[in-house]
Amino acid sequence: MATASATASRTARRPQGGVKETLYVWEGKDKTGKLIRGEMRAASDSVVKSSLRRQGITPAKVKKQAMSRGRKVTEKDIALFTRQLATMMKSGVPLLQAFDIGIKGAGNPGLSRLLNEVRGEVETGSSLSQAFSKFPLHFDKLFCNLVAAGEQAGILDAILERLATYKEKILAIKSKIKSALFYPGAVMVVSAVVIAVIMIWVVPTFKEVFASFGAELPAPTMFVIAISDFFVAYWWIIFGLIIGGIMAALSTYKRSVPMQIAVDRMMLKLPVVGEIVRKATIARWARTLSTMFSAGVPLVEALDSVGGASGNHLYMLATRTIQNEVSTGQSLNVSMQNSGIFPTMVVQMVSIGEESGQLDHMLSKVADFYDEEVDDAVAAMSTLLEPLIMVFLGVVIGGLVVAMYLPIFKLGAVV
Repeated sequence: MATASATASRTARRPQGGVKETLYVWEGKDKTGKLIRGEMRAASDSVVKSSLRRQGITPAKVKKQAMSRGRKVTEKDIALFTRQLATMMKSGVPLLQAFDIGIKGAGNPGLSRLLNEVRGEVETGSSLSQAFSKFPLHFDKLFCNLVAAGEQAGILDAILERLATYKEKILAIKSKIKSALFYPGAVMVVSAVVIAVIMIWVVPTFKEVFASFGAELPAPTMFVIAISDFFVAYWWIIFGLIIGGIMAALSTYKRSVPMQIAVDRMMLKLPVVGEIVRKATIARWARTLSTMFSAGVPLVEALDSVGGASGNHLYMLATRTIQNEVSTGQSLNVSMQNSGIFPTMVVQMVSIGEESGQLDHMLSKVADFYDEEVDDAVAAMSTLLEPLIMVFLGVVIGGLVVAMYLPIFKLGAVV
């Protein structure tokens, strides 16, 4: 069985009159009687059938494509595809053929469908940057702007290679931040579960045993039993408030810009973690601006995408101010110094880059330096947190155990 021709797969892709289109899979026979199949976006199955007949294909089966197959398309998927596309284009593989190879080689069906859609846009006459811009969830403004710059300058393969390197480094630094926060977070969650189990099931058992002693219990034991009684009586309220509070906070965070700004400001002020977040943010900011500027994107236009790529609202707002100042003739290093959120070293490196005409190179050096700083900070934090977490677990869990065994120790002393 053969796959349908590109023409058959892509006919009637664009909505007419605002009608919502659906992806259909079809099977049919061509003029030679050969069984073929393919996919097509259309408003209805009748549109698919009539389109196939115009191409000399007799439709045998047309049905809607199940769109839920495959896992979510991640940033890692996009980075890997960008690297593959850059490599193939550097090797002289035509763009559409490179997409075909990417579609067939994608391990994620969701990515295959996405690339299929982008390929169809290119095939119907859109430029690659225009095709990517139709899928902003996966290809952001920065990505599309760089691809557009590469197309205009005739260096698309080089730009795609820079984009791939940029995305790989950004993913690496995000992974470092996540690894830094995962360990203490996981320990806290496990500790909370252990404490809940002790309070709800273990302590009540000890309470029944102590009741048979007929003696007054030590104050620490009474305190733990009182907390346990509260847990047993109101555990559903406690868990409901915790889960509901987390969900409400996450929902509010997604919708409220002031809350996002407040959280980002708080993250930067946290001991140890705040310094890691700050260094990672500066590294992303510098690498994004370096990548765009080296691709030939004008500085003012490049700054338009840099703030959002930094991942922090404070830096995004500061970048907007910097952009406004630069657009009125102010130098970049002075504008950065006025913002008050960039270290002196960064400002000085930018100043040297502007004076020497090597701004992109200096920004890349800044990004590399702060990447290494993040590595060192994460390693230092892990070394610092391990003993602190052990002390915390020892005090909390150990304190509960000692409180419950105190009456038994006293009873043994009396005997």
